[in-house]
Amino acid sequence: MNIKIQSIHFDADKKLIDYITAKVEKLEHFHDRILDANVYLKLNNHRTKDNKHVEVKINVLHNTLFKEAEANSFEAASDMVVEALKIQIKKHKELLSEKS
Repeated sequence: MNIKIQSIHFDADKKLIDYITAKVEKLEHFHDRILDANVYLKLNNHRTKDNKHVEVKINVLHNTLFKEAEANSFEAASDMVVEALKIQIKKHKELLSEKS
């Protein structure tokens, strides 16, 4: 799977990129037809602690799955997004198997 990570208005360090890449790669265990993933990291100008915003768009065969989350760290937001995408991927696979 091809994973593109873009940090908007800041430079993400290698440790964060490696962490997110490892999390997103684990989604391949749930669906073997994931084509690619686009990850966007943003720092919002909120006054709250939950100002780290993560968006992940995954292209699977015949569909695009998307999820976004905000948390106090990029790691926590990434974890929330990946867990939600696991559910979406499982539902997508069920729909594909019902059509077959």
